[in-house]
Amino acid sequence: MHEHITDAVKTPALIRLSPNVVLVRFETLKVYAALGAVRRLLADRTIHKGQTVVDSSSGIYALALAMACHRYGLRCHIVASTTVDATMRAQLEILGVTVDRMPPSDDLRLDQRRRVARVRELLALHPDMHWMRQYHDPVHYLGYAELAGLVRAALDPGPLAVVGSVGTGASTGGLVRELREHDADVRLVGVQPFGSVTFGSERFADPDAIIAGIGSAIPFDNVRHDLYDRVHWLDFQHAMAATVALLRDHAVFAGLSTGAANLVAGWEAARHPDRTHLVIGADTGHRYTARVFARHREALDPADLEPVEIGSLDDLAPPWSAMDWQRRDHGPRVPAQLRRKDRVS
Repeated sequence: MHEHITDAVKTPALIRLSPNVVLVRFETLKVYAALGAVRRLLADRTIHKGQTVVDSSSGIYALALAMACHRYGLRCHIVASTTVDATMRAQLEILGVTVDRMPPSDDLRLDQRRRVARVRELLALHPDMHWMRQYHDPVHYLGYAELAGLVRAALDPGPLAVVGSVGTGASTGGLVRELREHDADVRLVGVQPFGSVTFGSERFADPDAIIAGIGSAIPFDNVRHDLYDRVHWLDFQHAMAATVALLRDHAVFAGLSTGAANLVAGWEAARHPDRTHLVIGADTGHRYTARVFARHREALDPADLEPVEIGSLDDLAPPWSAMDWQRRDHGPRVPAQLRRKDRVS
C-alpha cells in the first residue's frame, strides 16, 4: 500500500531484453529527482509548506515536480517548453500548477532562452518563489541514491554499465555516482542527439530531432562530464528506429530516449558480453505518438545501423558516432559568447 501516487510511479520495472541487457523502465523517471530535491529543501528549511516553487521543463520533470508539490503541500509554477503537449498541460493544470507555455518554436535554443527569461521575470515579480533549477542545482542528484539501491538488489553481482540519455545529467550522474560507491568499475555510457552543446555537437542541425530531455541547447551545470566513460551521438532517424523496434520486439512502449539508449546498449553489449548493460527508460511513449510511432513504417532496421568510432570531437558526424570519453573532467568547447548568454546562475 502506497502513501501517495509518487511512491507507485517512481517504482521501476526491470525487464531483461537480452542475456546482458536489462531495461529499467519508468512511467516518469524524474519523480526521483523531484522528490529527493523537495525533501532535502524542506528539511533544510530552504522552502516551506505553502511556498511556490518554479522551474522550466520540457515535460516529465514538470509532472514529477507537480506530484511532489501535491504530496508536500507546495504550490508549483512551470514555464513549459513548446514541446509540452495538451495531455501533459491538462494534467499539470488539474494538479493546480500554473503553466506558462512558450510560443511555438522549432528552435530549441530560442525556446530555452525564452523559458529562462520568463523564470527570471517571475522571480523579480515574486521574490518569495523558489527556483528549483533542475538543470543546475545538484540537489537533484540525491533522489537517485534510492534507485541505485534497487538496482544493486535486483541485478546479479558482476561488471555493470549504465546506458542512458544525458539530459540534465542528474539521472545518469546521480545513479552512477552512488553505484560507484560500491564498485568503482561501473561504466557510464551517455547518449546525445546532434545539436546538443553538452558534449560538443552544437554545430550540427537535425531538423526532426526531439532533443528536449536528451540533450540541451544551453550548458547544464548538473552534467558531470567526468562521470562518463563513453558517449554516443544519434540522429533522429536512428533513435526513431530503435524506439519503434523496442515496441515491436519487446512490447515496450517507451520514449525516444529509451529507444536511443537501447540501440546503444545493444551495440556495447555485443562487444562486452561479460558486462550487464542497464538501459534507463525514462518515460512512456505517449508524447511521441505522432512524431515517432505513427511513422513506424518509415523506421529503419536497427540491425543495419552501426556507429563510426571517433577519437576527437573534430571527427564527430551524423548519423551515429561513438567516442571513448574516459571520464574527462572538462566539458566540450563551448563558445564564450554562448556561455555568457545562456548559462544560468
